[in-house]
Amino acid sequence: MPIPLCDLQEGVTATVRELRGGLGFQRQLRTMGIREGKTIHIVTRHPFGGPVVVEVNGKMTTLGRGIAGRILAEPLQ
Repeated sequence: MPIPLCDLQEGVTATVRELRGGLGFQRQLRTMGIREGKTIHIVTRHPFGGPVVVEVNGKMTTLGRGIAGRILAEPLQ
């Protein structure tokens, strides 16, 4: 069952299942390499509603909690 990236714990690896947003939002994420079917690793979650740092395709990317909450992913077992 897919859950928002901002709810995943540090160190979890997941597969992106859905990008919830308009075409501009989806285009922005796809230019960063975040798209459906991609494997994404949660590097760290900053406290107090801070950003989420993820790794995609060997590159670190920082996402705000609002954006991370609109990316649904399914953790790998």
